[in-house]
Amino acid sequence: MGLVDVRPALPVEEPPAPPTPPKWRAWLWALLAGVLGVAVGGVTFLVGGYVKLTGNVKHEVVAKQDLGPRPVKISKAMNVLIVGSDQRDGANAKYGKFEGERTDTIILAHISPKRDGAMLISFPRDSLVQLPSCPAKNGLPGQQPHVGMINESFNSGGIACTWKTIEALTDIRIDHFVKVDFTGFKSMVNALGGVPICVPEPIKDKKARLNLEAGRQVLKGEQALGYVRARYSLGDGSDIGRIQRQQMFLASMAKKAMSGETLTDPKTLFGFLDAVTKSITTDPDLTVGVMKDLAVSAEGLTAGQIRFVTTPWRYSVTNPGRVEWVQPQADRLFKMVAADQISKGVKGGEQKIPKSQIHIIVENGSGKQGVGTTVAAELEQRGYHVRKITTAGKQYAKTFIKYSPNGASRAPRLYRELATSKTYLVKNAQTQTLVLVIGADWQGLKPPKTLDDVEGFDATQDSCTAS
Repeated sequence: MGLVDVRPALPVEEPPAPPTPPKWRAWLWALLAGVLGVAVGGVTFLVGGYVKLTGNVKHEVVAKQDLGPRPVKISKAMNVLIVGSDQRDGANAKYGKFEGERTDTIILAHISPKRDGAMLISFPRDSLVQLPSCPAKNGLPGQQPHVGMINESFNSGGIACTWKTIEALTDIRIDHFVKVDFTGFKSMVNALGGVPICVPEPIKDKKARLNLEAGRQVLKGEQALGYVRARYSLGDGSDIGRIQRQQMFLASMAKKAMSGETLTDPKTLFGFLDAVTKSITTDPDLTVGVMKDLAVSAEGLTAGQIRFVTTPWRYSVTNPGRVEWVQPQADRLFKMVAADQISKGVKGGEQKIPKSQIHIIVENGSGKQGVGTTVAAELEQRGYHVRKITTAGKQYAKTFIKYSPNGASRAPRLYRELATSKTYLVKNAQTQTLVLVIGADWQGLKPPKTLDDVEGFDATQDSCTAS
């Protein structure tokens, strides 16, 4: 296949601007019920519905003394800690056996004071952080101050210890928490009749109980759970890749929950909210009444005002397989969230192809083992979709991007983020997928200039693209 060199400053043919997303109205927080575990009322028109939903929700008290010294509340925004529990007893026993309860998913949902914007911050479970002390209680051993993985706190001290850990790390005051388990997640997906996704390549993962064909399809309970839990068989095999899939799945779940087929069908809507409220545990102050008030105040919010972001990170040099947060970017993000200044740090204006729709094959031609995996994880952190990682048949001195005429509008965006690279047009190819060939001159990605460089996407995005 012949390659023709083109200059880096190739003209960009941007796609037409997407249609204005519809208003999400007061039902937005019903959506967050599904994707975050935050149950929302707004269904009082259903006879007996409000009372039943209120009775479904389980509560767990987090004592003030267990949280210790806390950050000062500096805005009227609401911050909700969301954790996905993988407790392996009862209905969850078939997913394996171990003592205690861990969480592979830790998200902080920041909801603006006027309910006109939200940001969901994911914390990689492999993050090495300074963990605070937590008391032993309710059969849990407690936690001594030490540097460890961020999800240790949940197994050591439960939700109170995780709450304390996230506040200590971010200096953001948390108002409420929501916990969802495996079975609850499946019930929510099934209540919606499944969630549509796009799978670029076939997936076979015995550990995640997942066997999917390539293309667009609708995932129901067990498949959906396997998809958001799968790690080693997809992308770069890292937790970062899994976080990206979880975020995209939540965005797709959001659209399904807010679609006309759900909102205009009282049976489906109530079934969904019933599944949500049965699946979650919250602090006693996060009542269905509070959620209903959130729903009423959220009218006018659009999908484009809900953003998904992963805490800026890098691979640890001293602890292989773990990640560390990049500073000062991480602290800057947390300070902006605490002060509700997110909109001031988001670059706007130019319409771009979402990074989630830019699919990349990473080909390691550097001659150095492991470089492909590292590069893939860095790309996924910035929101790109890595289809697979391969090893080149030979070594290359220079890094370059291969693209077809159909991928011409995607190549410039990736090119601009690389410290050094060339671009090559493959005239007789038709795929929109880009191939990043890593050469011996690889110098990494350019440092992010704004928060937009590390954010993934907003809730209007679709995981599918022609490939």
